[in-house]
Amino acid sequence: MVDWEDRNSTMLSFIDPGKSVQNAFVESINGRLKDECLNETYFLSLMDARMKIENWRLDYNSERLHSSLNDLSPRAFTEEWAQRRKMLTSEVA
Repeated sequence: MVDWEDRNSTMLSFIDPGKSVQNAFVESINGRLKDECLNETYFLSLMDARMKIENWRLDYNSERLHSSLNDLSPRAFTEEWAQRRKMLTSEVA
């Protein structure tokens, strides 16, 4: 990692041990994946696990209602945002 850091002119930043709140987004999605998919699903094979996890991901990222999006699904939020943007753009023109 140090070599990669040097080659890419970046600076590594680590989360302090026991301080998961320093990366709350990742902790949140990992918790949801674990609680809603991994703990609730029986996997028959690696391919079966990949398919079921992908289905969960697609549902989570397109159909599921999210409180952070005013209880809209990501798909509905994107469509509503596009309509608002279109209206605002036409009002300016």
